[in-house]
Amino acid sequence: MYSIRQNKVSRLLQKDLATIFQELTRSSIKGRMISVTVVRVSKDLAVAKVYLSIFPSEGASETLNLIKQLSGQIRGELGRKVGKQLRIVPELAFFLDDSLDYIDHIDDVLTQKP
Repeated sequence: MYSIRQNKVSRLLQKDLATIFQELTRSSIKGRMISVTVVRVSKDLAVAKVYLSIFPSEGASETLNLIKQLSGQIRGELGRKVGKQLRIVPELAFFLDDSLDYIDHIDDVLTQKP
């Protein structure tokens, strides 16, 4: 169960990380669209699990590995954006959100004729 504070912090992080990834796709990761789908924050607000949807999904794991390598830079930029609102900038753990691929797979299975 998430507290009100956790929900507010996760929404703030999601909004600011989306802005950061928008700038990052213009400079470092060209040809990809990265969406921050969910941010889950720990109770002590020290760790944030960030779920990303990457389009196109081909090569998404390589893009995720690049994002993990740039996580220090991303956290620093996040600290500059939320530094006035949060005392501690949480550690970021990035995960691939493949729910859209799963939905496409289910849709394909349901539309196939026997």
